[in-house]
Order: sequence, then C-alpha cells, then structure tokens
Amino acid sequence: MGPMEVPADALYAASTQRAVLNFPVSGYRFSREFIRALGLIKGAAAKANLELQRISPERAALIEKAADEVMQGALDAHFPIDIFQTGSGTSTNMNANEVIANRCSQLAGKPIGSRDPVHPNDHVNMGQSSNDVIPTAIHVAVAEQLRTTLVPALDALRVALDAKSKEFWDTIKIGRTHLMDATPVRLGQEFGGYARQCELGVERIHAAIREVEELPIGGTAVGTGLNCHPDFPGIVAKILSSATGNTFREAKDHFEAQSAKDALVSASGTLKTVATSLTKIANDIRWIGSGPRCGIGEISLPETQPGSSIMPGKVNPVMSEAVLQVCARVIGNDATVTWAAAQLSNFELNVGMPVIAHAMLESIRLLTNVVEIFRKRCVEGIVAKKERCAELIEYSMAMVTSLVPVIGYDKSAEIAKESAKTGKTVRQLCREKKVLPEDQLAAALDPVEMTKPGGEGAAGG
Repeated sequence: MGPMEVPADALYAASTQRAVLNFPVSGYRFSREFIRALGLIKGAAAKANLELQRISPERAALIEKAADEVMQGALDAHFPIDIFQTGSGTSTNMNANEVIANRCSQLAGKPIGSRDPVHPNDHVNMGQSSNDVIPTAIHVAVAEQLRTTLVPALDALRVALDAKSKEFWDTIKIGRTHLMDATPVRLGQEFGGYARQCELGVERIHAAIREVEELPIGGTAVGTGLNCHPDFPGIVAKILSSATGNTFREAKDHFEAQSAKDALVSASGTLKTVATSLTKIANDIRWIGSGPRCGIGEISLPETQPGSSIMPGKVNPVMSEAVLQVCARVIGNDATVTWAAAQLSNFELNVGMPVIAHAMLESIRLLTNVVEIFRKRCVEGIVAKKERCAELIEYSMAMVTSLVPVIGYDKSAEIAKESAKTGKTVRQLCREKKVLPEDQLAAALDPVEMTKPGGEGAAGG
C-alpha cells in the first residue's frame, strides 16, 4: 500500500500506523485486561509451535519474552488503535504481532523494523488468524476477569449482607408491597434476601465462565484451521489454563466459535442480571434509609460526604446512586453486545468484536469496582433504627391482617378503614371496641409472630 511513516520510537509498524490514521473515532483503547490476554495468547502460541517443532527454540524464546512484556503491561504505550476499527480486530492483532516482532529485534540487538530474527506474520502469528486470535482474547480476558475480580467482589458483598442479616434479625419492621404498608418482616429477612441475590449472581457467573472457557483459537481464517497444526489449539488452551487458573479448552465447532458470539451474549446477559440484582439492593437500601426524619428512615446509612452545596447538614445515599449508575451502564453495554452479536455475525465471521470486548470488559470492571465501594462505604456501616421500625409497625393499618383468622375479613376491614380515617392505631381501636381480651389481642398483634412462616400474618396481597 506504499510507504508509511511510523514514529521512530514506536515498536509497532505500518499496519498499526495505518489503523491509527484510519480510525480516529473515540479515543477509547483496548483495556489492560484485553492486552494482557493478547500477550498470553501470543506467548502460548510460541510455546505450542516450539512443541510442534514449527519454530526454532531461539525465536520461540524471544517471542515468549516479548509476549510476556505485553502481558505484564510494559508495552501498553505501543497499542494506540481505537476500539472502533476493523470489526475483526485485525488491526489490533497485527499491532500485537508488530510490537512483539520489533521487541524481539531489540532483544536480539537488531534494528526495529528489520523483521530479524522474528517476523510479525511468519513467526508471531504462526498458526493463527486475527479471526481466531481476537475472539480468543475476548474469551480469555472475560473468563479471567470474571473469576478473579467480579466473583470475589460479589461474594464479599454477599458475606457483608449476610452479616447484616444476622445483626438485624431481631429488628422487626413493616413490610411493603406495591409501595404500600404490608405485614411485618424482619430487617434481617430483607438483608438475607439481598445476600441470596448475590449468591445466585456468583453461581450464574460461574456458569458463564464455563461457557466462555471454550476457545476459538485454531480455526484461523474461517474455521477450517488452514495453516494451523491440528494439535496447536489444544496445546494453546492447556498453556493458557496453566497461566490463568481457568479451564480453557478448544471449541467443539470452530465455525460456531468464530461466526457466532452466543457465549459472550450469554455472559453479558449474566452481567445484566447481576446489575439488575444490584439495582434492587441499592434502591431498597436508599429508600429504607430515606429521610432521615421525613422519609422512611428505618436504617441509617454511613455519612460519606456533604450532600448539598446549599443545604447544610444534608447527606445523600451517594453509594447507592453510584451503584445505580453503573448498573445503567452495564444494561446499556449488554444491549451493545447483543446488537453487535446479532447484526454483525455474517457467514464465517462476526465483525463487531472490538466493541463487544470493550463493552464486556468495561461492565466487569465497573461492577467489580462499584460492588467493592458499596460494600466498604455503605453496607458494612448500615445501622438499624429499631425505635423507628417499631413506631411504623404500630402505626400501620396492615397490622389488622393478623386479626382476620380470629374476627373475620369484613370486621377486620372495618377496623382498617376506621384506622385510616381517624389516625388511631389498630391496637387502639381494638381496645376501644373490645374486639378481643387483652391477652388474645396482644398475641394476635404480635409483630414477631407475623414474621414466622405459617404465622397468622402470612396473608397474600
């Protein structure tokens, strides 16, 4: 394509520079996690080709050394290409090939650009194509980040919520359905529900990891494995497993693995589910703590920063708000992944892989970070306001529900309507009307009993 000027200190070459000039779109670059995965793959490929006697020990050693530097992040400055580029990610695969080849030249005491003793295509890219390297890098990065970052963060949040469930077990509060007063619950029961959401999220992530551990490497250009030794993908998968702790394996069908992105869509859907769970948890917590005097105010949230530039003393549920914004982004990223997978998978290749990689790895990173912050700066510091909880229970008209088995629905409804009209509590009205002897009334209106399975307060609606 003619001459191309490349910065003198750059380790990349003409293919990368052309992409830099062609795609000045967003300023977004591939993440550290993705570049790490590329380095892992190129190093594993060199080891596999050495084992298969397709490359000399000297070249393999140089490639492994340079690829390790890519993996460790030492050469990140030499990966300048925008995310919004060729949909196969060919530009970035060639970027890696050029950087590693030129670094090999440096290590061998040869000039950059000499392609001596390592050629970017013939040696670094041996047995590979952009069309199997890039999706493999996405799978490796996603699987590794899910396992090592998001799962531990979500599990730590589960532990914190479970601890609060135990701490709050004896705090009885009013339940709410349809945003309206319902029968009493334990604050610990609510937090136990949140902990279970996190537990299920971890289980779903483990299932997603298992799906993306199946790797496209070895399919080369279209899935046939042209120019690739048949044992190459299995060896690469084994090396990557040893390097990461994941259990990678060769794809059962390379045509499916390269032409479709179903496993990534499924994993992205799991991230959306986790975001949905966190939205529920963060929303509930900010509402339960609202006020602190003129709202619900059943819990007290940690004071992390001033909440207003004009209202002194105002403190806002900012940690919940950060979670909610991250969840909005993750749900949007899932839509991006879904659309790119559905609309850009044509014949033997998907051409939306860079944006899929960007969206998924951003979602994992954002969820991991915000879950950690939310746990440390909010959940662990929540305090139950027992007196406020007891006050709202006593004032609730829903307390009448436990009387239904004793005095019937119609008579209970009359008491509820009168309570709403007069502002008197259910207990006050029952005493005035002498509905039940005091000991029976106390037993029927005991909020603790209403929180037990099968208790008199276990009514529908």
